[in-house]
Amino acid sequence: MCGIVGYVGQKQTMEVLLGGLKRQEYRGYDSAGVAVITDGGSLESAKKSGKLQVLVDHLTAHPLTAGHTGIGHTRWATHGAPVDVNAHPHLADGGKLAMIHNGIIENFAEIKQEMLEAGHEFLSETDTEVGAVLLGHLVAQTGDFRTAFAQAVNRFEGAFTVLAIHQDSPDLILAARHNSPLVIGFGDGENFLGSDVAAFVEYTHHAAAVGQDQMVAITPEGVTVTDFAGKAVEVERFEIEWDASASDKGGWPSFMAKEITENPDAVANTVRGRVTETAVDIPELATLGADTIKNTQRIILIACGTASYAGQVAAYAIEQWARIPVEVQLSHEFRYRDPVITPQTLVVSISQSGETMDTLMAVRYAMEKGAKTVSICNTQGATIPRESDAIVYTHAGPEVAVASTKAFVAQITALYLLGLQFAQVRGTLSEKEIARNISELQSLPGKIEQVLLVGPEIRQLAKWMTESPAVLFLGRHVGFPIALEGALKLKELAYIHAEGFAAGELKHGPIALIDHGQPVFVVVPSPRGSAEIHSKVVSNIQEIRARGARVIAIAEQGDVAVLPYADEVIRIPLADPFFEPILAVVPLQIFAMELADAKGLDVDQPRNLAKSVTVE
Repeated sequence: MCGIVGYVGQKQTMEVLLGGLKRQEYRGYDSAGVAVITDGGSLESAKKSGKLQVLVDHLTAHPLTAGHTGIGHTRWATHGAPVDVNAHPHLADGGKLAMIHNGIIENFAEIKQEMLEAGHEFLSETDTEVGAVLLGHLVAQTGDFRTAFAQAVNRFEGAFTVLAIHQDSPDLILAARHNSPLVIGFGDGENFLGSDVAAFVEYTHHAAAVGQDQMVAITPEGVTVTDFAGKAVEVERFEIEWDASASDKGGWPSFMAKEITENPDAVANTVRGRVTETAVDIPELATLGADTIKNTQRIILIACGTASYAGQVAAYAIEQWARIPVEVQLSHEFRYRDPVITPQTLVVSISQSGETMDTLMAVRYAMEKGAKTVSICNTQGATIPRESDAIVYTHAGPEVAVASTKAFVAQITALYLLGLQFAQVRGTLSEKEIARNISELQSLPGKIEQVLLVGPEIRQLAKWMTESPAVLFLGRHVGFPIALEGALKLKELAYIHAEGFAAGELKHGPIALIDHGQPVFVVVPSPRGSAEIHSKVVSNIQEIRARGARVIAIAEQGDVAVLPYADEVIRIPLADPFFEPILAVVPLQIFAMELADAKGLDVDQPRNLAKSVTVE
């Protein structure tokens, strides 16, 4: 959830910290704070509730003394309301120590009672302050910051990444992670820490992910990594594939507007280097092996939110192409069902960040039960891909807006590539069929570019609908999960009631919601590839239109059957039925953004949400 950054070196620390927090504000924006060890050797801090700009304005009026070691935090509130006193950093040891934290310390109550009995006082409602007070208590007992830090993190239970500084160790930042992300940035005479590489990509492209139950010490001269027992650990470095400009708005009014226009690149970059004219070859799947692919008897796609809808879209195609039973399960429900898993089960996780805690725990559960695992992920060095048997990286680039857009289409694309490679290895599609699907994939970026041209039309539609209290979305087959995704986007951004339904379910209850003027988006399948489904959807449109619904149809070019029954028709280019969802979702992304904008809402940072959900 929260975004963290740490820096030690010769640059002005505040510039590095605030820049890193700005690029990570999508991880949480309830409050923000910084702590610096000044050049004079003292520790100074500042923190404010609200978005990062509130802290920036405060520091402009009341700057901290310059220093070259510091930590920063942007918060998504878990323990304690988003008010100044609950913001991070939290101080201890008489104000000489500062700590920031991402996650939840589940045994905080036990530790807090222990610290109260030892005579310590608390100012906030947070579990983080409990951790800071414990660390300060141990520093006073041991007289050594490193020893005390190791003892403290071994006491913590739950999910946490913690960073701490102490004025008696002015060129040192200590950090630890357990079930929460942490990456290192390597510089020349300087080093960095962050929740993800966005924290420091402006300054270095050399990075490494910190593993489970590992501690890190950074100084200007170097980095050391150990396990929680103090044994040295080697980390694997990687090069960050994008630069800081990729996480800037680049003149667009919002990150979401920019990222929607990057949908074509997200698809193209995910396909690039993985196909020829007649074959699919995902190099990362080599670790899985052809025998595993041939012997797989069942595929389970696990994900949360938007990623789960990407899985639902892809399940139709993978099952048909590879002739393997495919099911989609929510990560947070998966392991509590006691699912039937065998060595012939393949569990495919889908997570943009690669740090979604529910999905990570589901992957670990699957591996414990003997399943092979594949990660579909957009973030280099993230935990889920590192712990999976194989990885298929999407190459959507950094996605800053909280509501996912380009990552969603890249996830479907990656899953389609996975399905085609399975079909190829298993011999369930001919070379000609593989080639036709590859051609469809390669044509998608240009077709998405055409869909983006409907932006002004959808903007006007959104302005007409600012007073609508609810919007419904209908779809069949691969259009059904697109209806679910369209509804989710509207809930996330415009804060109005929105529901997606399988169109065939209408007569089983939801049609009772239809009243005069009720807006209903209908994802209409192609009459060319699925005439039977198309005719049924047209019948559904007639049913709701007869009851007063205002119908907005998303239909392919040339589909005239919907014209007598739809109030508005948004056209998408011709495509094979399995590839239509990637086109049909784009107008729904634009609509949700434009409606939120018309209502004066922040489309990049919707209330109560954060980009990466790193707690269960």
